[in-house]
Amino acid sequence: MKILVINSGSSSIKFQFFDLDTEEVLCKGLLERIGQDEGIFNYTKKDEEKIVKNIPIEDHKDGLELVLEAITDNEHGVINSINEIDAVGHRIVHGGDRITDSVILNEESLKICEECSVLAPLHNPPNLMGVYALKELLDEKIPHVGVFDTAFHATMPEESFIYPLPYAMYTEHGIRRFGFHGTSHKYVAMKAAEHLGIPFEKFSGITVHLGNGSSITAVRDGKSVDTSLGYGTMCGVPMGTRAGDFDPAIILYMIEKLGLDAKDINGTIYKASGLLGLSGISSDYRDVESAAREGHGRAQIAIDVLTHSIGKYILALSANLDKIDAVVFTAGIGENSASLRKLVCNKLKVLGVKLDETENLKRGVTTVISSVDSGVRIMTVPTNEELMIALETKRLTKKSVS
Repeated sequence: MKILVINSGSSSIKFQFFDLDTEEVLCKGLLERIGQDEGIFNYTKKDEEKIVKNIPIEDHKDGLELVLEAITDNEHGVINSINEIDAVGHRIVHGGDRITDSVILNEESLKICEECSVLAPLHNPPNLMGVYALKELLDEKIPHVGVFDTAFHATMPEESFIYPLPYAMYTEHGIRRFGFHGTSHKYVAMKAAEHLGIPFEKFSGITVHLGNGSSITAVRDGKSVDTSLGYGTMCGVPMGTRAGDFDPAIILYMIEKLGLDAKDINGTIYKASGLLGLSGISSDYRDVESAAREGHGRAQIAIDVLTHSIGKYILALSANLDKIDAVVFTAGIGENSASLRKLVCNKLKVLGVKLDETENLKRGVTTVISSVDSGVRIMTVPTNEELMIALETKRLTKKSVS
């Protein structure tokens, strides 16, 4: 089964084309600067060098036409005709509380996605641009599936997703915890369970997605039961430029004493905080880590605050579980920074965590990095959201046919 996976942003489109009989990536690419004077089209076919073209890309439909031309190209393509595409999987950020699983994107589900744009105004609209463009370009018989960042967290119980605000804020305004990065959390939990020889529906643990955006999730019996991100994508642990948790009274101070308005506050807590705000150097953990090694005081403070928060969330979310099969690190920082994992695991001594220093140095592999006498297993699992989207697309399309 050949599945095209699309992640459509406001001015960019990422794509991967899978042969799911082998879970092989046939080709992949990235379109950037859509709608600007000069776009960039990156395309890589398996075992070939990357092709980079500077070419005007007027809009999302224009960009996706380039994608379809590339994958059917006589020299660099991987199929002879676009009719060989069996299905398309789309990353969509927000399904609200009405879409609780991956869905076939039909008139009804697309209407819900549109209505959820108010919850993800920077993400859902461009996600949907990709859907509508490809629906125009491909045969109407080719199914399109939406895979949602929020869907994995739809299994959270009320005590996890309802905020302690006046109850009408939830019932009348829909204000609740939704959670994000669900596709990644589900994928790495599945892979961790597989690696440990545990059926996914019996796997319980903490998945730790650490990148420029970060979240931590408690998984019980293969289902999300709590997570650090909430109504929006700012809370939880500190991130590249996002503050994470802080006292809301500070927002009142910003308004009443500093004279800041909603736009100013949004810019402060979403774009000028986190690693960037604390270190004054960069939002990239690698830069902050390098500066700290050279004795930069604020960089070290940023690392201390981040690792303290991650450790605290892992322990707090563990209260939702009867057992911990593994704590699983993933995403750009989680997969690649051995020093951060060590610092965080030093916060988990109450769980009896002990690292295997040699295994912890490994990058980009699924492995247990704790020692054999550790009270809890610690793992790294490289995330693969695109493959998860492809697998979900296969599951939904096979179900619709049967």
